[in-house]
Amino acid sequence: MTTMLTGGNYGVLTEPATLTIERLLPGPVERIWSYLTDSELRRQWMAAGAMEEKVGAAVEFTWRNDELTDPPGTRPEGFGAEHSMVCEVIAIDAPNLLSISWGSTGGVTFTLQEKGDEVLLTVVHRRIEDPSVRLNVSAGWHAHIDVLEARLRGRTPAPHWDNWVRLRTDYAERLFG
Repeated sequence: MTTMLTGGNYGVLTEPATLTIERLLPGPVERIWSYLTDSELRRQWMAAGAMEEKVGAAVEFTWRNDELTDPPGTRPEGFGAEHSMVCEVIAIDAPNLLSISWGSTGGVTFTLQEKGDEVLLTVVHRRIEDPSVRLNVSAGWHAHIDVLEARLRGRTPAPHWDNWVRLRTDYAERLFG
């Protein structure tokens, strides 16, 4: 993908059950790649979990969203302090492409494309069939990428849960009007 989608920082449905979200981040591409593949760096914006960089490798992601920001914001009802999911590396072409299975959905693909001093991160999450899951996933990817961008730019991220709740409301309007 060579051009930005029209959603700004917001993800858009590029197919009925496929969310695509793009964000320009400060490079170089190897730096962004390390935040996707290194457990210690990834846990700072999304989820921990050692990842062997080869097709077929299992990775157990563990989310501790209360630890992403200080303060964390108010965790919504129904969410626990920790959540884990075992995924598998489906495709990898370091440092530009990483595809991972993702629960009952069609998986997630991260692509990185250099744009001068910045890197275009594109996240494509396929086959999110359940509309309520699609809503939570859309707000989730956006909120997690907000934390990543803030960290990469040397800024303090907004409280994660408060941002997620606000974004969930925004995505409800955008996706379901």
